[in-house]
Amino acid sequence: MKILITGARGLLGKELQVVFSGNDLLLATRGEARKPEQITWNIETGFADDDLQRLEGLDAVIHLAGENISGLRWTEEKKAAIRDSRIKGTKTLVNDLFKLEKRPSVLVSMSGIDFYGDTDDEIKTETNKAGDSFLAEVCKGWEAEARRAEDAGIRTVILRTAMVLSSKGGALATMMTPFKFGVGGVVGSGKQWMSWIALDDIVRIIEFAVENKDLRGAVNATSPNPVTNEEFTKTLGEVLYRPTFLPLPEFAVNMALGEMGQTLLLESRRAIPKRLSDIGFEFKFPTLKEALEDATK
Repeated sequence: MKILITGARGLLGKELQVVFSGNDLLLATRGEARKPEQITWNIETGFADDDLQRLEGLDAVIHLAGENISGLRWTEEKKAAIRDSRIKGTKTLVNDLFKLEKRPSVLVSMSGIDFYGDTDDEIKTETNKAGDSFLAEVCKGWEAEARRAEDAGIRTVILRTAMVLSSKGGALATMMTPFKFGVGGVVGSGKQWMSWIALDDIVRIIEFAVENKDLRGAVNATSPNPVTNEEFTKTLGEVLYRPTFLPLPEFAVNMALGEMGQTLLLESRRAIPKRLSDIGFEFKFPTLKEALEDATK
C-alpha cells in the first residue's frame, strides 16, 4: 500500500512507520524534506503543487498531526496553536485530497475523547453528544473537517483517542518521573475518571481502521476499562514498586497550571470503545495493570 502519514515524528507516528515499514510510505513534515520518503506540508497552505503529484495513487492517509496539548499553562497563543493545528491543518489536508485524480480509499484521522468534555461519572460511547469545553469545541471542528473527505468518496474513520500509555513519550512518561522518586500520589480528589489505551492497541486499532472496509465514522480508541485517578495512581505505584502517598491538591493544580491543569488532570474522561467491542475487536492489553507492566518494562 501507498500510505501518507502526518505527524510521523510523534510517538504514534514513529510506531506506525515500523508497523507499515513494508509499504510505500510518505511522511508529511512541516520542515524541509530531507529524506526521500518525506514530503513538505504546511497547515496553512497544504502541499505544494509539485508535491501533490507524489500523492497520486495513495491507498490510505493516517492523519496524526496536532500541537501537543500538555505542558505549561494554556496561553491564548498556545490555545490558538492547538486549535489551528487540528482544524486548519485538517481542512488544508482534505482540500488537497480533493485535488487528486485518484483519491485514497481511506482517511484515518485522530480526534480525542476530549470531544465529550468533562464526563463526571457518566460512561460515554460514540453516540453521545459533544461537550462544551475548549477541547470539545476543538474536537468538533477537527472532526467536521475530516468528515468532508466522505464527500470525495473517501472512507473516513475518526479515532477519539484516550491517553496513550508508553514510557517512550506522552503523558505516562511525564507521570513516571515523580513516581520513580517516590513522590507520586493522587491528583485532586482522585475520583475523576481516566480513559487510557496501550500503545500497542492504538497501533492495532489504526491498522484495523485502515484494513476494515466496513468501519467508518467516529470510533472511541480507548481501553474497555477506564479507571479513577486513585486506581491509576495505586496501580502505577505497584508496577513501579514505589509509594504513592503524596497527593497533589486541586488548588495546587489550578495555581500552577490553570485551565490546562483543570482540564487534563482534574476533569473526568470516562469513555468506552462500544463500536470496537460490538465488531469483536480484541484488545491485547484490556486491563490497566498489564498495560502499565508492558509500558514500563
